[in-house]
Amino acid sequence: MTGTAPASWNLVHDVQQMWSLPFMVNAYRAGSIAAVLAALVGYFMILRKQTFAGHTLSVVGFPGAAGAIWLGVSATYGYFAFCLGSAAVIALAPLRGRRFAEESALIGTVQAFALACGFLFVALYNGFLGGTTALLFGSFLGITTGQVDVLAVVAPLVVAALAVMARPLLFVSLDPDVARAHRVPVRFVDVGFLLLLAASVAETAQITGVLLVFTLLVLPPATAQRLTTRPARGLLLSVALALVTTWVALGIAFYSPYPIGFWLSTIAFVEYVVAVAATSLAAARSRRGIGLHVAAGSA
Repeated sequence: MTGTAPASWNLVHDVQQMWSLPFMVNAYRAGSIAAVLAALVGYFMILRKQTFAGHTLSVVGFPGAAGAIWLGVSATYGYFAFCLGSAAVIALAPLRGRRFAEESALIGTVQAFALACGFLFVALYNGFLGGTTALLFGSFLGITTGQVDVLAVVAPLVVAALAVMARPLLFVSLDPDVARAHRVPVRFVDVGFLLLLAASVAETAQITGVLLVFTLLVLPPATAQRLTTRPARGLLLSVALALVTTWVALGIAFYSPYPIGFWLSTIAFVEYVVAVAATSLAAARSRRGIGLHVAAGSA
């Protein structure tokens, strides 16, 4: 959607124009909440190498939202019901030794079944399901004050739970065997984190769409981890990148005919590429400096 007037060089005027519209205020409020939550949870998701699980939970949001619309209730409830239910199935299923191959097979099975349910719900819905594209690719037009209120209630709960389990979660993510030897409840941490990941996905998908929720979950945290290895600094940087990405994407999408998902993914991807290039260049210069120092010492 294009804004009521074309963009100008007066940034203050453009921002005031956007924020004079209630749906854009809701979009920025919801987008900020989703960005913070996705950045925090996504950081641990990448650290734990559970991106496949995160992708599956994002896809599961589609049948959840489609089923909720078919039943005549808010899509928000469908997002949370299906994402949390799928996370429980993935986390609680008995896996022998929780080997990666078995876990991947289970996650893939859940994803395939969820997608089949989504197409079934769309076929059973007799009305005009014009919001399918928005469910898949995101839209800031349909965000209501009620949805923002739900996000504002759920987000602090998820962040609080993440803060409580942050230390054992970091320990388990880095070395689960040593954590188990120190009597850290590894199984409880695994299940708890997957449920927090599901809640975060359910929130973020309402802004980005179920196919692009992965953008906020992966790219800002991945960019932050490329720039720093310190967890506290990485979490703060991840949140900052996610917020800036979301705010800029919403602003550009308002003044352009292209969907927010495209701008969100493009901006986040550019940030990641720049981070990779900068760190690679710095590493090359460091190696070159060490080589010159060694050569000078030998001489």
